[in-house]
Amino acid sequence: MQAACDVAFDYVHSRKQFGRPVGEFQLMQGKIADMYTKLNACRSYVYTAARAADDSGVSSKDCASVVLFVAECTTQVALQAIQCLGCSAVEQLDASTLAISGGNGYVNDYPTGRLLRDAKLFEIGAGTSEIRRLVVGRALNAEYKD
Repeated sequence: MQAACDVAFDYVHSRKQFGRPVGEFQLMQGKIADMYTKLNACRSYVYTAARAADDSGVSSKDCASVVLFVAECTTQVALQAIQCLGCSAVEQLDASTLAISGGNGYVNDYPTGRLLRDAKLFEIGAGTSEIRRLVVGRALNAEYKD
């Protein structure tokens, strides 16, 4: 996620359109603000879960929850990085299908295409997001059993 932010932030502040960096346009400011916010929220959540594991032991609910959240945010940030680099259309069709067309974000000249592929692998590696949701849901249900 940090790498996607680094690439996108550098690009939007160096690429110029209409005589000014594209990072000055409102749409791009919104995208990079969202990316920055997700990055820091994920980082904070990971540190909080790790600290809790150190203090009171590992919780499968918390571990699955943090991996679920961070994995999905990483994919979102990678997609936003691709959009920042000039992708003409990024549309999520369903949970597993992505239509991406054109632009610098997906060509091999920039690492964003690889970062997106890596992010999607993070979502499915060691258990899919759906499995992680089941782990969290079952743990929550177990806490409320009589």
